[in-house]
Formats: sequence, C-alpha cells, structure tokens
Amino acid sequence: MKKVFHSFLIAFAMFSKIPVPKADWDQENMKYMICFFPGVGVVIGLLIWGYQRLCGYMEFGALMRAAGFVLIPVLVTGGIHLDGYLDTMDALSSWQPKERKLEILKDSHAGAFAIIMGCVYFILALGVWSEMDENVLPVLCASFVLSRALSGMALATFPCANKKGSLGMFADAAQKRILKTVLVLWMLSCLGAALWWDYRYGLLLFGTAFAVYGYYYHLAMKEFGGTTGDIAGFFVQVCELMTAFVLMLGGKLL
Repeated sequence: MKKVFHSFLIAFAMFSKIPVPKADWDQENMKYMICFFPGVGVVIGLLIWGYQRLCGYMEFGALMRAAGFVLIPVLVTGGIHLDGYLDTMDALSSWQPKERKLEILKDSHAGAFAIIMGCVYFILALGVWSEMDENVLPVLCASFVLSRALSGMALATFPCANKKGSLGMFADAAQKRILKTVLVLWMLSCLGAALWWDYRYGLLLFGTAFAVYGYYYHLAMKEFGGTTGDIAGFFVQVCELMTAFVLMLGGKLL
C-alpha cells in the first residue's frame, strides 16, 4: 500500500502543480503512477464545474467565463502537456527525418512554429469555450479524465520512440496488466457518467476522443517511430480541444 500511495503522490507531483507530500521517485514507487494520472483530470473537471457555478453567481460574461475554462487546466498542470504540444509542433513543422524530429523534441528552446501554434491553440480554445452550452459542460468535464486515461493506455500499448526518455522510464516501471485494467475502469466510469447525463453528448465525447487517439497512434508511428512524453502531452492537449469543439457544435445542433 505504501508503494501505491507513493505512486499517487508522484503522479500528482509530476502531472500537476497541486501540492503533495514528497515521495522518492524510484522505479518501485513509480510502478503504479500512471494509474493515478486521470485523477488530475478529476480535479480539473471539478474546478471547471465550480467555476461555471461561480460565473453564474457573479454574472460574468462569455469572455470571462471562457478565459477561466481555458486557463484552469494550464494552472492545474503547470503547462506540462502544453509544453509537449509546443515541442511536437516544432518537430512536425521541421519536416526533418525521424531522428532529427526526436532531437527537436528534446530541445529546450521554443521555435517560431511552437509560438505560432500555441497562439492558434489558445485563440481557438477561447472561441470554443465562449460558445459552450452549459448543458454540455458536465459531459465535457469528463474529457479531462478520459484524455489522461487514453494517454496512459498509449504508454502501455504504443512503442516508445525514446527508450531513455521519461516515457520509456515509466513504461519500464509500470505493471502493464494492472495499468491497463485500471485505465479501462477510468474510461468506463467516464462513459457511464457521460451517458447518464446525456447519451448524445456522451457518444460524441467518446467518438471524438477515440478518433483523436487513432490519429495520435498514426502520427506517432509515422513521424517519430513511437511515442514520447512530449507527444503524449500533445495528445492530451489536442484531445481536450477537439472534444470541446465537437461538443460545442453538438450543443448548438442537438
């Protein structure tokens, strides 16, 4: 139980800015870390829901409401997934061979394309959230859990492009059978909650998330020969934006 608790602490220390007690980051303590990764999404979802209630109470306009929705995930995670998104966009925009793209992923400097695509991401996200129907919001809160569960599943199933990187280390430490079982339970919980609230939005959520997951696999294998921590962060960001976009459209059309 102690190792499991330490895995929980490491997950929140690694993937969020939420203060937690310190734990030793050794291989044994990291075995079950990814099992708790979707828990960060639970926190984000609850904060999104709470902020929506606050906006209603304070009578905030659509822009202030949308700004909070965009910033809450970044503030909770410290931008760790956004960093992966920016690095991946830099690598993809280079049009270099796989080996060079992997080197660009490890480069700490932000290129011009990273900055451009970061601006594009935030502008689109702000527009999407400003048009979001509040009836869709409870289902959309589950997307922050689902994206992380799928990202963890990729760790257990996709080849690692860089065995020496952080994702390769997690894959070696993870007990993959337990990891897959726990992540499936996270997904089923999201599915049950989404379908209970509104089956139409629930189906849109899962259809979009799994479509992005398929795109993630294709992109990772074709462009990098596998996945890395940065590409996993890219997936989380794209998955959350695309599910928000599709559900925003669903709220208008359904």
